[in-house]
Amino acid sequence: MTIYFTADTHFSDPRVLAIDRRPFPSLEAHDAALVALWRETVRDDDVVWHLGDFARDRPAGRAAAILAQLTGEKHLILGNNDPDSVARDPGWASVRHYAEIAVDGQRLVLCHYPFRTWRDSGKGVIDLHGHSHGRLTPIPRQYDVGVDVWDHRPVTLETIRARRRRGPPRPPPARESASP
Repeated sequence: MTIYFTADTHFSDPRVLAIDRRPFPSLEAHDAALVALWRETVRDDDVVWHLGDFARDRPAGRAAAILAQLTGEKHLILGNNDPDSVARDPGWASVRHYAEIAVDGQRLVLCHYPFRTWRDSGKGVIDLHGHSHGRLTPIPRQYDVGVDVWDHRPVTLETIRARRRRGPPRPPPARESASP
């Protein structure tokens, strides 16, 4: 079993194509691609924490139909764009506004919104969030797990931490010019 994190899929929400400039020609193509990438990544026995803004439920029942296609045991941390019909869907193993869990001994705080500080932030606890669509400069031990940051698919904590450790690419060293 592997534990994954994701956020801001915004299934069935036409605003996401324009606002976030996602690389899909239509909302139908967007939704189909995100479902396919999820299913390619997550096995049936895996666990996924979706940190909010799962789907708009228009037409009614659309969000439930998408959720039924997604593999794994799914937990929802509510976001500002999750309607009641999404929160009440029986396909979720749990639904809440906030959670504290541990993965491989690492304590995590999960919320849709990024925090400036969180419980035990000075003691190594990591904050995972969505909402900012990759536009927020992170602070130490804070990670955006939204699909806009992670190639439109769920991601493991190990992968998240590895990317931060690598940091931004460094420019090649300047070459010394030869004196005439």
